Amino acid sequence: PARHFDTGTTEPISFFLSGLEELLAWQPDSNDDFNTSTVPLAKRQPPLHSKRPRTLVCHDMRGGYLEDRFIQGSATRNPYIFYHWRYIDIFVYFSHHTVTIPPVCWTNAAHRNGVPVLGTFITEWTDGERLCEAFLAGGEEAYRAVSTQLARIAQHYRFDGWLVNIENTLSAAAVRNLPPFLRHLTAQVHSAVPGGLVIWYDSVLQSGALKWQNELNEENRVFFDACDGLFTNYNWKEEHLERTRRLAGPRHTDVYVGVDVFARGDVIGGGFDTDKSLHLIRQHGLSAAIFAPGWVYEHLGEENFLHNENKFWGLLAEYLPTHSICTLPLATSFSLGMGTSRFLAGKEEEAGPWYDLSAQEIQPLYPEHAGRLSTSCCLQDAWSGGSSLRVQGTIPPSEERVAIRLFSLQMPAPPKLFLTLLYKLEGPHPNEFTVALELTTSDSGTCHEGNVTSLPEPNGRHHPRFLPAPPPGLNKLLAACDRGSHGWTSRCYELDLQDCSLRDLSLLVSRHQPSPQEMPFTCLLGEVRVLDAASVAASPPQVQSLTASQLWWR
Repeated sequence: PARHFDTGTTEPISFFLSGLEELLAWQPDSNDDFNTSTVPLAKRQPPLHSKRPRTLVCHDMRGGYLEDRFIQGSATRNPYIFYHWRYIDIFVYFSHHTVTIPPVCWTNAAHRNGVPVLGTFITEWTDGERLCEAFLAGGEEAYRAVSTQLARIAQHYRFDGWLVNIENTLSAAAVRNLPPFLRHLTAQVHSAVPGGLVIWYDSVLQSGALKWQNELNEENRVFFDACDGLFTNYNWKEEHLERTRRLAGPRHTDVYVGVDVFARGDVIGGGFDTDKSLHLIRQHGLSAAIFAPGWVYEHLGEENFLHNENKFWGLLAEYLPTHSICTLPLATSFSLGMGTSRFLAGKEEEAGPWYDLSAQEIQPLYPEHAGRLSTSCCLQDAWSGGSSLRVQGTIPPSEERVAIRLFSLQMPAPPKLFLTLLYKLEGPHPNEFTVALELTTSDSGTCHEGNVTSLPEPNGRHHPRFLPAPPPGLNKLLAACDRGSHGWTSRCYELDLQDCSLRDLSLLVSRHQPSPQEMPFTCLLGEVRVLDAASVAASPPQVQSLTASQLWWR
């Protein structure tokens, strides 16, 4: 069927639903397997329902369903991607189709990094008025059929809820049923999808008039009260934020203040000045909704996209509370889910562009300190996938080392950890540096390294012991302890901890000789793993009940 498969190539594709009839007629289909997310939502700290201000990103890229609709990837050169997952809380896939089901590659990439994904239910213009009249003015049975279907769709394709965007005027009968529709949809999504969300876009008022308010007020509060949050329109000033904060009360972090990166209309900030908007939003303790950050790609062009993308998010970083990983194993080759080649074990296996966000791996923090440190993606060389992480910086005069924070962690440390690292030093003097991993633990009087008689580490900094060879029984998993290839160096480490909580994983770059000169370095990271020794020793689960269907041998 054309909905599930590209008519030109027969490849499976992601799709949307148009109109009320398609929505109400939707049923699970045997062709849906490709479109169902295979990656469960990873746990992270703090959880979404914590009371700190959140960051929502709303993807709006040239109408949506571009190369990202190809579920098994495509040979796209310079595609649009997103990878600053550590800095955001919610990802919305937006289009102007009635029911926007997020392409499964976005759900997979976001879930792997602990970010829930929302689809969009939108009505607009005169068609939207007719659609709303049909399901809202008709009474309880009609609107409950719609909310039940939307919840079933989210549950079936394994994404996390809906942004509801009614951008047309409503009759008195229709607007009367809008709050109960939202309440029912929210209840249905909560019961069908663990951690599910419904967010309302600031558009129509309780009178049924279409009039964007740019704030939470008495005209739109009834919709905010009926769901999990409000995404405001973009033309606000500081007084709107003050009034919103007062009216929202304890739910102030459920208001996502809209920021249009394209800066359309009378807005504060936008583009590389988006930090001005975020500065004000955070001063009032509110959440932010960053709309169309694809501006970086669309406005500045695709050639320097990765550089400009790091610059854009780097400027916002101080206003974006980051998230911690709270489960092991942590293993990543930093692949972005795209590349100009495919690499395996440090060797280029296949040249040519590729794009598949489902293959994106866990992404790190991207720390930037002007002039002293930058982290970026390197497409020219990788250990596995399409890219490695390039860390460039300077060891200051008279200092021996610098620590670059890759991941924030928040979990109890198991008694024994194995860590692995694959790296490559670049630049004129690679032999003057040593590269290793450092784990920090939260300050706790009980935390010890090794046995109980060891002294606690000052500042909770732990430098795992180098393992020249894998311990018995683990030589398959840790095979590469001392044999990198194609210029990559491989290292394994172990660390014994008692009563500790893990806090940060950092890359440690040290120089061999102290010097009054500053020393610049460039290091590519190909893979990092942090493993709980106890679960590593257990044998992996066997694959059960494997089936193959729809085969056509040629």
